[in-house]
Amino acid sequence: MAEVTTGNIPVYLEIGQKRTFAGAIDWPGWGRSGRDEAAALGALFDYGPRYAPIAKRADLEFTVPQRVDTFHVVERLPGDSATDYGIPATFPAADREPLDADGLSRFGTILAACWQTFDAAAAAAVGVDLRKGPRGGGRDLEKITDHVLGAEQGYLRRLAWKVATDEAANLNEAMRLTRQAIMDALAAAERGEIPESGPRGGKIWPARYFVRRVAWHVLDHAWEIEDRAV
Repeated sequence: MAEVTTGNIPVYLEIGQKRTFAGAIDWPGWGRSGRDEAAALGALFDYGPRYAPIAKRADLEFTVPQRVDTFHVVERLPGDSATDYGIPATFPAADREPLDADGLSRFGTILAACWQTFDAAAAAAVGVDLRKGPRGGGRDLEKITDHVLGAEQGYLRRLAWKVATDEAANLNEAMRLTRQAIMDALAAAERGEIPESGPRGGKIWPARYFVRRVAWHVLDHAWEIEDRAV
């Protein structure tokens, strides 16, 4: 595919052996994958209208692209096995920039809007059957929510942070505590308090990529719930 240079929405491409992931640099959570570059950009384009309500919830100006060439590919990155599974797994250069106060405000607001979108999808699906896959597979609503919660608690370790656990807390309370811990960790990142490596030498994610990954994951499952609700 030829380099896209005419658009005004910067995107990056993460290129694996079997799939390519496309992500909008300025819009955490707006990222989709496809079998190749063209398919990934096409999928990102198709999800523009679905991302618009997230930007509206965040009170940010967002224009749904009318053509794929609105995208401007600013970076291509080598992917890995996670990329081939459709997961954003590498850091675009923009995500390596320190998280300043403006970045924390914007990314934090977008992340909160992604959580609100998930909560709304889950609330609308209470008591509703979720369509199964061709072989009868697919998590139910409670398991999807539990999966999202577990993933976010695991992601926190990538900022050398953890959530205070309460064994008596129900799923909603555990989600609230985890989200608060995430916002606390991001505030610590903005203050420069996140170490360069974990306590056991583990890999620390740049704070901007952390938000991108959490936002993508929670939206992916919010849209899954919406698509599977019968």
